[in-house]
Amino acid sequence: MASEAPPFWWEKPDWRAFALSPLSFAYKLAAGRMLRRARREPVDIPVLCVGNFTVGGTGKTPVAIALARQARRMQLNPGILSRGHGGGAYGEPHLVDAGHDSAKHVGDEPLLLAEHAPVAVTANRAAGARLLQKQGCDFLIMDDGFQSARIHIDFALIVVDARYGIGNGRVIPAGPLRASIVDQLVFTDALLKMGEGTAADVVVRKAARAGRPIFEAHAEPRDTGRFAGRRFLAFAGIGHPDKFFDTLRAAGGDVAIARPFPDHHVYGEDELGELVRTARAEGLDLITTAKDAARLRHGAPSYFLEQLDVLEIDAVFEIDHVPELIIDQTLDAWRQRRLRGA
Repeated sequence: MASEAPPFWWEKPDWRAFALSPLSFAYKLAAGRMLRRARREPVDIPVLCVGNFTVGGTGKTPVAIALARQARRMQLNPGILSRGHGGGAYGEPHLVDAGHDSAKHVGDEPLLLAEHAPVAVTANRAAGARLLQKQGCDFLIMDDGFQSARIHIDFALIVVDARYGIGNGRVIPAGPLRASIVDQLVFTDALLKMGEGTAADVVVRKAARAGRPIFEAHAEPRDTGRFAGRRFLAFAGIGHPDKFFDTLRAAGGDVAIARPFPDHHVYGEDELGELVRTARAEGLDLITTAKDAARLRHGAPSYFLEQLDVLEIDAVFEIDHVPELIIDQTLDAWRQRRLRGA
């Protein structure tokens, strides 16, 4: 979880990264072996993976939503596979019910995704795929799971945050990488640079040299007019909450107080009460992210929810036809896989 990760992961390598190098080397070997040798179970329908190279938030959820919308425009019936980070109370694959399930049980991201397509939450990706097929889904979007190598992926789109890139470039626990860039690029079909910044340029150049297409997108807030000129106490329990605060400012809001919390944070009543009291004392409006709102929707007191604003964002591709291109290439790869009998 990015905001619980050591801050030095996102800084120039120092003595802490060097001290952890032996453990990092062992992790890198194991992760690379899994990527290369794991048995990837084939499923009967196309699989598009939206993943990342690192631990932490890179903007995968709005990208997955944008691709699900595009799939529907192409007359497909997409379903989304998720491990359910922050949830995971179900032993068997569980079909998310956005109206009744809580983030405690299924995770916050699946609740957001379920507003746009059927979502199966499970660590067993193959079983989740079968459940979605039974629901009539004919196209799978896998939210994360790139490194776990549990099912065959027809197209792997890796999202890289332009502001944070790959951090210090070291593998866990010395840095945020889940495996070496070289090992991960072998299984990458395209890279999506999300947002503005230069921190991702190193990995973008490596991907380009490896012949991988590079796409670009950014997060765009909805309903920006209603935030302009207002003063907020903004709080967020996500990876890299500063991106949320900056997005709110870009929408015209004045972030008078910014309160970051750990990623996937479960808010206690005392914390919510303190947020309300502070906002009232300072004459501020309360606002948070869509992910935080999904966690708060089941469990937070009604008085809190009634005065809470939510900043929702969409992933907007710099070239309009890219989502259609990604889905077309996923379908082409799936057809080739069927011809090979895989």
